[in-house]
Amino acid sequence: MTEALDAEPATGRSMNLMAERWVATRYGDLNGLELQEHEPPAPGPGEVTIEVRAAGVNPADYKRILQGTNPDALPHPIGFEVAGVLTAVGEDTEIGSGPASVGDAVLAFRIGGGYATAVTVPAKDVFAKPDALSFREAANLLLAGCTAAEMLHVTGVREGDTVLVHGASGAVGVSVLQQARALGVRVVGTASRANQDVVAQFGGIPVVYGSGLADRVREAAPDGVAAALDCVGTDEAVDVSLQLVDDRSRIVTIAAFARVQQAGIRAIGGAMPASAEYRDRVRGDLVAMAGRGELVVPVARTFPLDQAREALALLRTGHPGGKLALVP
Repeated sequence: MTEALDAEPATGRSMNLMAERWVATRYGDLNGLELQEHEPPAPGPGEVTIEVRAAGVNPADYKRILQGTNPDALPHPIGFEVAGVLTAVGEDTEIGSGPASVGDAVLAFRIGGGYATAVTVPAKDVFAKPDALSFREAANLLLAGCTAAEMLHVTGVREGDTVLVHGASGAVGVSVLQQARALGVRVVGTASRANQDVVAQFGGIPVVYGSGLADRVREAAPDGVAAALDCVGTDEAVDVSLQLVDDRSRIVTIAAFARVQQAGIRAIGGAMPASAEYRDRVRGDLVAMAGRGELVVPVARTFPLDQAREALALLRTGHPGGKLALVP
């Protein structure tokens, strides 16, 4: 593996080093986040310890903080995905992509407490980091990538189809564009005027959102669109999708949950059992795509770990310009 550190031989025992991690101590605002000292437990069978080189920053992180309601879950460690280097491997343990040793560069997704300097996590959620990705890119690959993969999956798109993607220049949208291209699916993608080039760069046909959107999509896709993927959650995105896609089961949203029942469209989310199962299953395929250079991760900006609040505040504006990473 590249980017590995010299390390002591794997023993499956903790090195008993203190780490730092961000935890939510209350819900409702980002000021409830605290950076605390923490000693990661020694990995048992089926577990590994990762020295974190980068943590991915995702909307799901701040939504958990702002929208949480269960006080029994506090204090709650934050962060679903990281990339780093193995510092300990549990006895008789392999990671999700196969054998592993101390010093290997890895990424992990669907873990807890990734905003940290070190984490001990289930080995099944850990994969060898593709050489093609930096730690910062690898730490942002899978949450957006798995979401994009599920959107394409549940709408049943296939080679030759044309689909409409709302918010195609965002993190999930950019992953959709790349995965759709690999499937032979044509994408018409909405974005602001400033981000039209991003959509085109990743193989989509860009259209500007706003008044007249449905007509612009019809012009870009005169034979119609087979499905619509909503990554933004606006009423415009849902209304235009309903105008253009006859089969409402082929309209999927990851954000417009208030419209789902009334509009008869589909919603997916990482907390839903069916979504979780599919996303877990597809992780290895996406890592392999990245390793072949078919899936890249634009990272706009990095922040020191102690500036997690600032990173989340930027992400909440909706205009981060690409993925964000925290670097211990």
